Amino acid sequence: MIPIETLAMFFAASLLLGLSPGPDNVFVLTQSALRGAKAGLIVTLGLSTGLVVHTTAVALGVAAIFQASALAFTALKLIGAAYLVYLAWQAFRASAMGMAGAGNGDNFGIGNWQLYRRGIIMNVTNPKVSIFFLAFLPQFADPARGSLSLQMMLLGGLFIIATLLVFGGVALLAGTLGEWLKHSDKAQRLINRVAGTVFILLALKLASAER
Repeated sequence: MIPIETLAMFFAASLLLGLSPGPDNVFVLTQSALRGAKAGLIVTLGLSTGLVVHTTAVALGVAAIFQASALAFTALKLIGAAYLVYLAWQAFRASAMGMAGAGNGDNFGIGNWQLYRRGIIMNVTNPKVSIFFLAFLPQFADPARGSLSLQMMLLGGLFIIATLLVFGGVALLAGTLGEWLKHSDKAQRLINRVAGTVFILLALKLASAER
């Protein structure tokens, strides 16, 4: 199997990639600031579940379809962009409705399952993640070391652990800020508007992404 030195190098690279600004960690940041650290951690679990899907797709060769087919790539990215626009609408709407649900422990009307599902959808509907995995994971695999599929799954698992560590840290830090800000209705409305704007920008970025 893969030498420990190679795995250590891959894990370090994965941590650095998790720290680099991108749609997923920005999504964790905004959700944590809006709804607290617990919500951010649940979203992180959802995003990581999405990475399981991408890892499996790469291991089975399915991700190559999105690299080869412009239609498949475009369809998936437009679905993802539409979902981000929907989240933006919800954020702006929450701002207009005020904070009637604050403090009741229900994440402002959004349950844990919904937050988890948001993370999955956010990650799975970004075809660039599959293509990134398709380009990144094979660099650390070698057919001479055994099954490539098993090596891909191992590398994907390490990447997910790195993602959990980095995004979990982001959730805790942003959640602390959100707890402090949520006592101010004005600050909370501002956070909602900022979150909605961020979702719109992410949607535009995803919709204009090229393979």
